[in-house]
Amino acid sequence: MRIDAHHHLWDLTAVHYPWLMAKGEPRFFGDPASIQRNYLLDEFTTDAKAHGFEASVHIQVGAADPLEEARWVQSIADSNPLWPMVQVAFCDLTAPDADAQLDAIQSLSTVRGVRQIIGRAPGEDAQTGTNEVLDNPLFAERLRELADRGLSFDLQLLPELMVKTADVLSTAPNTKVALCHAGSPYDRSDKGIQAWGENLKSLSVLPNVYCKLSGLGMFEHDWTEKSLRPILDTVIEQFTPERTMFGSNFPVDSITSSYDALFNLYANNTEDMHHDAIFGKSANVFYRIGLIS
Repeated sequence: MRIDAHHHLWDLTAVHYPWLMAKGEPRFFGDPASIQRNYLLDEFTTDAKAHGFEASVHIQVGAADPLEEARWVQSIADSNPLWPMVQVAFCDLTAPDADAQLDAIQSLSTVRGVRQIIGRAPGEDAQTGTNEVLDNPLFAERLRELADRGLSFDLQLLPELMVKTADVLSTAPNTKVALCHAGSPYDRSDKGIQAWGENLKSLSVLPNVYCKLSGLGMFEHDWTEKSLRPILDTVIEQFTPERTMFGSNFPVDSITSSYDALFNLYANNTEDMHHDAIFGKSANVFYRIGLIS
C-alpha cells in the first residue's frame, strides 16, 4: 500500500489558476513554463503506479475559485473509482464566511482537510502579507473548529515562522496538522539547515503534527542526494516514520526532477524498515483513506 500524500492536478479549461497562467513572472520554485498545461490523473498515475502507488491526496493549488477546484477534483475522483483519491481544499479560516466555506467543501465526500498557506517564500510573503494570518485570533479559533468537524489542516510555512505557529497550534491540540514540504528549508547552507532543524523541533514535539517529505526541489533546483539527505534524516528523527509522509508535489517538482528520480532519492535514503510508514501507512491514517495493506 503506497500513497502519494501531496500532489496537484489541473485542467486549465475547467478551472482558472491565476498564478499558474501568469506569463514571464519569476517564481521561487522555478520557471513554470513546462507546467502551464493540463496535468491530469492519467499522466500522474502513470508515474505513480510505476513505483507501486495505489492512491493519493490532492492538495489545493491556488484556484481563482477554490470551491470550483474542489468540485472538479471530486468529479475526477468519482470518475476514477479504481484510484482512491482524497483531497485537501482551501478555506480562509479568518474570513467572516469561513463556516459557510467549510460547510460547502464538506458536502464533498473526498474532502479530508483544508490548507491555508502561511508562508511560501520570503520574497512573495513580503508582498502578499500571507504571514499575518498567525496574528488573527479567528485563525486559532477556526483551527480548533476543524477538529470538531473531523477535518485536518495542511500547514505550509517558512522555518522562521515555526515557533510562532507552534504556539498557535498548541491551542488546537485535537486538530491534526500535516506540515507540507518539511517546513520549506529554503536556506540550504549548513547554518540554514541547522536553524531549520532547531525551529522544526517546536512543531515535531506536538503529537498532532505530521510532516511531509515533499517539495524539497522547489528551493534547490539542482538538488543532490548529499544536499537532501540531512533534511530526510532530521525529519525522520524528529517526527519518526509513523508521522512522516512522502509526497511528490507533482507536477510542480517536475520542473526540476522526474518522478523516478524523486522517488528513488527518498527510497534510497531512508531505511527499508520505515518505507511502509513513510510511503503509505502514515498518510492512510492521517487522511483516513481506508486502504488495507
